[in-house]
This record gives sequence, C-alpha cells and structure tokens, in this order.
Amino acid sequence: MLIKLAYRLVRVYWFLFRPVTMGVRVILYKDEQFVLVKHTYQDAWYLPGGGVKRGETLEDAIRREAAEDCGATLHQVELLGIYTNFKDYKSDHITLFLSTDFTLAANSDQEIAQVSSFSIDKLPEKTSPGSRSRIEAFINDSLEPSGLW
Repeated sequence: MLIKLAYRLVRVYWFLFRPVTMGVRVILYKDEQFVLVKHTYQDAWYLPGGGVKRGETLEDAIRREAAEDCGATLHQVELLGIYTNFKDYKSDHITLFLSTDFTLAANSDQEIAQVSSFSIDKLPEKTSPGSRSRIEAFINDSLEPSGLW
C-alpha cells in the first residue's frame, strides 16, 4: 500500500518538474522464454529494469536491476538500443540490453509482485506496450537501435 502511494506521489513530481530520466531494461531470453516482472504498484508485466543511479554505469545498472527485480545474475549482456518515452510527463531515456546467458534465483525485492517466464505466443495480455513491442521486434529481427519506447 505504501509503495502504491509513493508511486502516485512520484507521478505528481513528474507532472510538476518534467524531469529527464535514464533507465535500463533487459530482455532475458533463454529456452525460447522471456522473463517478465510485475510490480506491486502497477498492473502490467514489464521487462526487468529500472533507474540508473548517480555514478553508476549503464551496464552496472542493468546488472543491479536484474538482480533486484528477479534475482538474475547476468553472465553476458549485449547493448540493443536506446529509446525515449515521453509518458508520465517526463523525458525518459531507456537503454535496452539483451542477456541469453543468465541464472535466476527465486528472490526479488519488495517492489516486485511476480516474476515469470513466457513464450512469445503466451505473453500476458497485460504486458506493457513498450515491453511487448521490444520483445516482438527482437523475435522478428526488426529491433531498431533507437526510437520511441
């Protein structure tokens, strides 16, 4: 409940100050399955990821976020592209990575309600549009290196 309230307050902040933000997401793909996470404060399923901290490299950020979101240890990562999202009153820049060589532990932090793997034909109906678009473009080998999220 507290996390949902904090999320609503952050959205008010975004509306008032229109920040420029930097985030990371990762396509975790193994055995024809994609790992997705569902946050406690949102209804949709997302690719694992989150914000980049001050003084953190993009690669360090995605390794930390993957571990926090779904207990993933990324053995290799590949940069796929950089995208922009103007939703929620901010200029959000998302760096997308791919990892096909990772291990999953059964732990995640308190902001994650569920972690699960899905095949391309069984993605949840409530997969976020940005995550769904990147997954479909990845599968169709049509992923552009930049653009709108």
